[in-house]
Formats: sequence, C-alpha cells, structure tokens
Amino acid sequence: MEPKTLMPSGAFIAASWVALLTGVTAFNIGLWNADMQLNEKGYYFTVLMFGLFSAISVQKAVRDQLEGIPVTNIYYGLSWFSTILSILLLIIGLWNADLARSEKGFYGMAYTLGLFGAIAVQKNIRDMKSAEKKNNQLPSNKDDQGMIN
Repeated sequence: MEPKTLMPSGAFIAASWVALLTGVTAFNIGLWNADMQLNEKGYYFTVLMFGLFSAISVQKAVRDQLEGIPVTNIYYGLSWFSTILSILLLIIGLWNADLARSEKGFYGMAYTLGLFGAIAVQKNIRDMKSAEKKNNQLPSNKDDQGMIN
C-alpha cells in the first residue's frame, strides 16, 4: 500500500512562506543597517544564500530517498556537509565579529528562521506536486465519451 500524500493546508503554506520571507528579510535588513565593512556584509549574505540552497538540497535528497528516487551517496553527503558547513561558517563569523551579543543572536535567529522556512516551503511545493500527480492518476468514473457511469 502506497502512503497517502496530502495537500498541505493553506495555513501551513502561509506560515512557511512567512517564516522564509521574515527570516531572509530580517537578516538582510540587519545587514543593510549594520556598521560593517562591505566585505563583511558580503560574507554574511553569501553564507545566508549558501545555507538556503544547501538546506533545500538536503530536503530534496531526503525526500527523493523516501520516495524511492535514486540519490547518489556523494550528492546526499555533500548536501548534508554543505548545510552543516553553512551553519558553522555563520557561527564562526558571528563568534569573531565585533558585534553586540544581541546582534549576534538576531543574526542567528533570522538565519535559523530562514533555513526552516526554506525547508518548509520546499516540502510544501513537493507535497503539492506529489498530490497533484496522484490526483491526475486516479481512475475516473467517466467512460470514453465523458459520461459518468
């Protein structure tokens, strides 16, 4: 028996997008207003983009494996490695930054919220596509002429 794929609720879809947009927007507003050199801002922005991409990549690799879609060990491992590396790069950068603890906490929380939102949005998109595909494959009660039996 194949597991049933449900469409995510509208509330969860909205919450996921709000989490993603809030995390990314807050992080970038913080960078824009920060008293840092441009190269430091570029470092944190790059770590954010790297983290978002790698988190989505992990979600895709894990989901592919669950659905029986082949995933190479190298891709699976690199996805996890890059996600962990992006988090470590943020931690190392913030640890060594000349920022107030509250600012460091702000960047950490905005980053975490952005990664969570990216994973949740990707999951929702995958769930919607999967449910849509299954709905299109369901047998119909209609005959060849469109008449209901």
